[in-house]
Amino acid sequence: MIRVALADDQLLVRTGFRALLDAEDDIEVVGEASDGNEAVAVCIDRRPDVIIMDIRMPGCDGLEATRLITARDDLAAVKVLILTTFELDEYVFEALRAGASGFLVKHTQPAELIQAVRVIAAGQALLSPGVTRRLITKFAQEPAETQAPIAPDSIVDLLTTRELEVVRLVAAGLSNDEIAARWVVSNATVRTHVSRAMSKLQARDRAQMVVFAYRHGLVRI
Repeated sequence: MIRVALADDQLLVRTGFRALLDAEDDIEVVGEASDGNEAVAVCIDRRPDVIIMDIRMPGCDGLEATRLITARDDLAAVKVLILTTFELDEYVFEALRAGASGFLVKHTQPAELIQAVRVIAAGQALLSPGVTRRLITKFAQEPAETQAPIAPDSIVDLLTTRELEVVRLVAAGLSNDEIAARWVVSNATVRTHVSRAMSKLQARDRAQMVVFAYRHGLVRI
């Protein structure tokens, strides 16, 4: 069962999302929040697998709440799915910088939102179709205070050949299933390589691993 929390200052929006998600056999809404501070508190108290986070909320907004959540070791398992009305570059940029695992706009179709929750819960990064790779590239070129101090020259030595390849394929947008088909191996084998690469790069999730790959020139557009 995928445990989900909802953070949005509009009760009507939360009610609609709850009804939509609770109707799924494998998803359960375990908490709600009307601002960023409540979102952090809900995550601490309820430990959801995914929190759907609106960006624009009064007081502590969704971006700051995301930063607070991803900074806590005890909430490392909580994945943040940013949901907002505006699909603007700076929002995507800041959401990724804050540690979000996914980004969708509110006019997303219900089925796409449900699938997004499942994708994020499975540990995969997700961006709205309108979000292009240039945003990842832009983010990758920016200095990151929280980036682990790993020198570019040490990457090849740090990762095995297979792990380096899987980082490049994930950064190129391939899913675990697509990588497994390309390598002619099981999905479990791919997951193992992805997990080990993420651990060595100290990446919280696939989104951070993608950013790392672009930042250090492992993938270019």
